[in-house]
Amino acid sequence: MPSTNTPKADPTEKGMKSLRQRIKEIKTTRWIRFGVVSVLFFLWVIWMGNPWLSIFWLLLLDIYITAYIPWTWWKKTKGPTRTVMGWVDAIVYALVLVYFIFAFIGQNYKIPSSSLEKSLLVGDYLWVNKTLFGPRVPQTPLHFPLAQHTMPVIGTKSYLDNPQLSYHRLPGIREIRRGDIVVFNYPQGDTVALKIQNPDYYQIAYELRRSGIENPREFMEQNRDRYGEIVWRPVDRRENYVKRAIGLPGERLMIRNDSVFINGRPIAEPDNVQYNYIIPVSGPVSEEKWSEIGVRADDHGMAPVGADITGFSFYDVPLTGAMKAQVEKWPEVNGPLRKESSTGLFDLSGMFPLGADYGWTRPDMGELWIPKRGSTLHLTLANLPVYERAIRVYEGNDLQVRDGKIYINGEQTDYYTFKLDYYWMMGDNRDRSADSRYWGFVPEDHIVGAPMFVIASFDEEKGWFDGKIRWNRILRDANPDDKW
Repeated sequence: MPSTNTPKADPTEKGMKSLRQRIKEIKTTRWIRFGVVSVLFFLWVIWMGNPWLSIFWLLLLDIYITAYIPWTWWKKTKGPTRTVMGWVDAIVYALVLVYFIFAFIGQNYKIPSSSLEKSLLVGDYLWVNKTLFGPRVPQTPLHFPLAQHTMPVIGTKSYLDNPQLSYHRLPGIREIRRGDIVVFNYPQGDTVALKIQNPDYYQIAYELRRSGIENPREFMEQNRDRYGEIVWRPVDRRENYVKRAIGLPGERLMIRNDSVFINGRPIAEPDNVQYNYIIPVSGPVSEEKWSEIGVRADDHGMAPVGADITGFSFYDVPLTGAMKAQVEKWPEVNGPLRKESSTGLFDLSGMFPLGADYGWTRPDMGELWIPKRGSTLHLTLANLPVYERAIRVYEGNDLQVRDGKIYINGEQTDYYTFKLDYYWMMGDNRDRSADSRYWGFVPEDHIVGAPMFVIASFDEEKGWFDGKIRWNRILRDANPDDKW
C-alpha cells in the first residue's frame, strides 16, 4: 500500500524563500536609503580606525532589509499603542542622531562666566566645532546626549560609569594654535563637591588643610549640608570650560607683570584683554553709566567699596584699554587708575601648584615647561609639584616619594616621558578668570573643540523688552582674535 506521508519542508529552504520574498518586496526608495546609510556608516568606520565596528552593519541590514527582528511590530497594531510607539520611534531616532552629531561633529555651549569678556559674553550660546582639532571618541559611550553629567529636572547622573573606553582622538583639520579659544573639560573636575563648583574640591581641600583639618575629604563628607555629595566624574563628563590657548606643548612659559613670555619672548595680547583697575571716585557711579561702556553689574557692584591707601572710596572693575580711556574722563573719578595687581590691596597668591611655595602670584609666575607627548623631563623634588598631577592623575601612574627619591610605578627614576600633549589656558578677563594659573595644565584628552559662532546671546541683567536679546551677536565669529 503506497505511503500517504508527504515530505516535510526544509526549514532552511523555507527561511530562504521567505527572505527572497521579503527582499523582492523591498521598495526602491528603501534600497536607496539603505545604500546611503551604509556608505555613511563605512565612512564612519574608516574614520574611527576600528574595523570591528563593521559588524554593526548587520544591524542596519536587518533594520532596512531582512527584518528578522520585528522592529516595526507596532505599525500593525491600532489605537494608543500605535500612537505611543510612533512617538517613541521618532524620539529614539532623533536621540541617536543627536548623539552622533554631539559626539563627532559639534554641540552647543553656553558661556556661564565673564572670564573671556569682551571676546565672548556671559549669556552667549556657542556652536562648538569638534572636527577642527579632531573629535574625541566618547570615553563614556552610554550617556544621554542632551546633558553633560546631570539629567535635567530629575537631577540624576546622565551617564553610566561603565564601560569606560580609552582615550582616542580622530584626525582633525589642524592642531591647536596659540590664541585659539578652546572648550575643554575642567582638569580638576574629576572630584566634585556637588554644592560648590567655585572653588573646586582640590582648592577647598587645600584651604581645609591649611586651617588644620588633616582629612579634608572626611570633613566634607561629614558636612554635606554645606558641600553636598562628593562624586567622581570621568574625563568627558566633567564641566566644560572655555579659555584661550596661551602656551603650547613643549614651550617654556613665564608671566611677569601680567605680560606672558613664551620661550623668553613676550607675546601679543588679545585685542579685548581686560585687567582689573582700582578706580578712586568722589561718589557712586550710576549703573546706567557702567552699562553704557559694557560693564556688568556683577563686575562693578552697586557702590564704591572700601578705601584705598589714599583714603578714597574706589571701584575694582575689569576694563579693556578702550574702556579705561573712557572711565578716566568721568567727573566722578578722583585720581589715576591703577592696576589691581600693582596696588597691594589684594592677596594674589594661591597659584598653581597648590601646596608648593614657589612665590608665584597671579601677575608673576614661572618659568615652567609645558609637557609635550614623547618628551622626557628630568624630574627633581623641586619641579615635581608642577608635574605631579599630570604624571599621577592624567597619565595614570603610581607616583610616590620615599627617602627623598621619586618612584613611578614602583621603580626609582629621575626621568619621565609624557604620553600626552598639554596646554596652558588663560581667560581674557585676566584678573577674574580661574584658569591655568590656578589649576595648571590642560591635557589633550580633555580638549572638546573650538567655538565657531554665536548661536544666540542673552543679557541676563536685562528684561525681554529691555535689550535682553543681543541681536548684533547672533552668528558672530566666536574666535574673533584668530590671527596669531
